[in-house]
Amino acid sequence: MSLHDDAVLVLKSYEEQEELRRLYLDHLAAHPDGMWKACGAGHVTASALVVDPERGRVLLTLHKKLGMWLQMGGHCEPDDTTLAAAALREATEESGISGLTLLPGGPVRLDRHPIPAPCHWHLDVQYAALAPSGAVEEISEESLDLRWFAYDEVAEVADKSVVRLLEMTRAAL
Repeated sequence: MSLHDDAVLVLKSYEEQEELRRLYLDHLAAHPDGMWKACGAGHVTASALVVDPERGRVLLTLHKKLGMWLQMGGHCEPDDTTLAAAALREATEESGISGLTLLPGGPVRLDRHPIPAPCHWHLDVQYAALAPSGAVEEISEESLDLRWFAYDEVAEVADKSVVRLLEMTRAAL
């Protein structure tokens, strides 16, 4: 099965955000290359909010290009076999934490956001990744900074998309 096929299956089984879910499925139906950065109409991305429920905190990255505190995530790569694997790969690479596991049950939410040309949209499929006990982060070259924030601090540093992702993640924990 291709990554495109996996994305369609994941989105068909996702039962929330019906209008956005349908937009993602329509995009993939119209764009066989809709998983890849090269798709000028936009492309599916995968991300994961790294959560430490034992300590009531999340790990955010200060995005190098955007200068914003965000969850870990990014573009799918040819070696990714599933959206979940892409999200877990991105979270592991950007956090430096080995042993992350995705919260069971599939994506936590979807978020569509504009990006600069030549592409137009990121159709982000957002997961939650559980940090193992005693996890130690290590900043990657993709980040300006990497920092743990208590749940109640996230709204002070991150945009509404990250806050909604945290709310949905906490509801699923």
